[in-house]
Amino acid sequence: MSSLTVELTAPNGVKYTQPTGLFINNEWVASSKGNKITSINPTDESEIASVHAAEPEDVDKAVEAARAAFKGPWRDMATTERGDLMINLAGLIDQNKEVLATIETWDNGKPYSVALNEDLAEVAGCMKYYGGWADKIHGQVIDTSPAKLAYTIREPIGVCGQIIPWNYPLAMAAWKLGPAIACGNTVVLKSAEQTPLSILVFANLVKEAGFPPGVINIINGHGRVAGAAMAQHPGIDKIAFTGSTSTGREIMKMASLTMKNITLETGGKSPLLVFDDADLDQAVKWSHVGIMSNMGQICTATSRILVQESIYDKFIEAFKKQVTETSKVGDPFKDETFQGPQVTKAQYERVLGYIDTGKSEGATLAMGGEAYKNVGEGKGFFVSPTVFTNVKDSMRIFREEVFGPFVVVVSFKDEEEALALANDTTYGLGSALFTKDIVKAHRVARKIEAGMVWINSSQDSDYRIPFGGVKQSGIGRELGEAGLEAYTNKKAVHVNLGTWL
Repeated sequence: MSSLTVELTAPNGVKYTQPTGLFINNEWVASSKGNKITSINPTDESEIASVHAAEPEDVDKAVEAARAAFKGPWRDMATTERGDLMINLAGLIDQNKEVLATIETWDNGKPYSVALNEDLAEVAGCMKYYGGWADKIHGQVIDTSPAKLAYTIREPIGVCGQIIPWNYPLAMAAWKLGPAIACGNTVVLKSAEQTPLSILVFANLVKEAGFPPGVINIINGHGRVAGAAMAQHPGIDKIAFTGSTSTGREIMKMASLTMKNITLETGGKSPLLVFDDADLDQAVKWSHVGIMSNMGQICTATSRILVQESIYDKFIEAFKKQVTETSKVGDPFKDETFQGPQVTKAQYERVLGYIDTGKSEGATLAMGGEAYKNVGEGKGFFVSPTVFTNVKDSMRIFREEVFGPFVVVVSFKDEEEALALANDTTYGLGSALFTKDIVKAHRVARKIEAGMVWINSSQDSDYRIPFGGVKQSGIGRELGEAGLEAYTNKKAVHVNLGTWL
């Protein structure tokens, strides 16, 4: 066993080899100073493993490897061959999905059934989808006059720095790696310090799939050290980041020093509107999924439920019943568990802090509102599903992102007031609305200030459809064909076919 690996046995009995180093140039290396990050199991607060934490000089090495690969074999590789490598990787992800899902659950706390059947399916599917795009990225000929030929070339940007969050570690990596690699870029990707384990196992699959050294480099590290070094690095041509709005602002500032191309997907406080002509049963079920899935740790979580006043009380009772019957809190490796722990103690304390805020602001605590201690020996970062009613739009719990199993339910009189409440936010990521009136549905969808609108559903994103926000929820789009735009430059070529004027 190498000094950069450790043999682990997960709580569900899965045994595997965990890399602990930095994956640079298809090799495992130690960090320059030997500093490490210890990953904590949020279910019982025990230590899982310690991994090397990158320093700025380690970022330099990763960027150097990525630059050499970009100038060498990768950029000029036949596009179909590039796509084949990505499809190979997708197949390896699928073959190893049980191990990868196990690590996600152990390190992150999400239910194993979700990690396996939803997250890993998306990771493999997203990589395969963009592998199919690799040989279909092209420019266009622009007709001007018989004396001129003008055309565009879609070129890769270069070395891309990518910083992923802790709520969907592998899925967010796939969202970023897929389009970047398909377009011919090379990558230095930094995992979240809270959940560094699964992406390191994924790195071995990159090498096994046949990717040339330096195309995909994966490092661990603290945001204010390794992340900041990436955002400011003169050898990185683009930064893509998913995380909080406050951190996104800091990255934007640092990237401005070298005028980097940026893609930011940041916070949200997404509204879900329920009109009185909606299918109430469907609205209740989707509202529950919209906020309580993944322990509420979703940037697009529909955490502000706006209900027309004529059905407000009826909705509240039905919603509370749905939460009680469905949101089973427990060990994430058990089949019946819907909600595992929050990812870290800090996030757990953040949610509990907002519960105290809601009470002090005068909102009504309709259910939940406390730490949940009925799992194992009472340890772990579990929070009971929490619902506040009688919430005013001036309250912090209405305006600020909580990122937990925490929802506010507010009434509205009519469509005009519903839209005013929905748009009364600095965010603009996701949104949802429920009505049987198809004309109203499309009318309201156009007026909601958000990058995405779900009609009669919530959180059903798809890697073939653009994802992103407006206002302070980010810049640019990921996924779908639109995601390719973020990783190419358009070069215009003018060819003179005539004679001098």
